Amino acid sequence: MASNKIVVIDDSRVIRMRVKEMLPPGNFDVLEAKDGLEGLNLIRQERPNLIMLDFLLPKLSGWEVYQQIQQNAELQKIPLVLMSGRKEEVVEKIPEPFEYFEFIPKPFEQKDLIGAIKAAMVKSKLPRQGGATAPVAPQVAATATGTSTSSSELQALNGKIAAMQADIERLKQQMAQVMAVLARK
Repeated sequence: MASNKIVVIDDSRVIRMRVKEMLPPGNFDVLEAKDGLEGLNLIRQERPNLIMLDFLLPKLSGWEVYQQIQQNAELQKIPLVLMSGRKEEVVEKIPEPFEYFEFIPKPFEQKDLIGAIKAAMVKSKLPRQGGATAPVAPQVAATATGTSTSSSELQALNGKIAAMQADIERLKQQMAQVMAVLARK
């Protein structure tokens, strides 16, 4: 029996299969949904270890699925990778920086997918505003004024640093790809 459940919600069968093929070999149970409604039902029933969510979906859009996830304290703890070929539509609804989930533009390569999954895992552990832990901005201010910070605050800051480092690595890889294409011309 697979130990890690991953829900892949995308109306494209090709994308769902591609994600499944790109995952490293191991104990993964990949559950597929072709629309937002089916995907949200799978998330609620299965409580997966990871959600891969397309933003443009039939029945319930990725935006609507995202909102439902954010309204449930248990579901919002699940690492989330939002996928879209049109980042501007995502940013229109959810302004950057993406604090609690990772975004990956379509089409993507395996290394980009793995990096996005790792970053999503880190981001899912960050404390939420309005929760038991104070927002990060006051924590940074407290540190700057010389007051002590708790280990949970340091963990949250370290999580943000790790997510930013993953973003920087992804940007470096993209820049290297652009430079390679330019060098060929």
